[in-house]
Amino acid sequence: EVQLAESGGGSVQSGGSLRLSCAASGYTASRYCMAWFRQAPGKEREGVAAFDADSTTYKSTVKGRFTISRDNAKNTLYLQMKNLKPEDSGMYYCAAAHLFYIPTPLAADSYSYWGQGTQVTVSS
Repeated sequence: EVQLAESGGGSVQSGGSLRLSCAASGYTASRYCMAWFRQAPGKEREGVAAFDADSTTYKSTVKGRFTISRDNAKNTLYLQMKNLKPEDSGMYYCAAAHLFYIPTPLAADSYSYWGQGTQVTVSS
């Protein structure tokens, strides 16, 4: 059974930083596609950053501020977020798929497995 557990969310002021973690079990994070999504109240879930076998993809508004990475030994996916803005607030979810490549890596319907989410709140 694939399980994804996010952690690292919190409340920060604008310009601050956070690092989110997603610990995977029943799934080999190094082999397949994984991604981070976020959802603000009243808005659709949107892809923020994704990792496939050999490349990364970022939402344009976070490029240069967010970095997705993974520790294969710990089977954990990370999202380092810097220079956070109030519009970055939302519930952040880790997602995974048993695929080596996804044509639309920031599309939610590309992923089969989801974590419960971790809340990020950025105040101005």
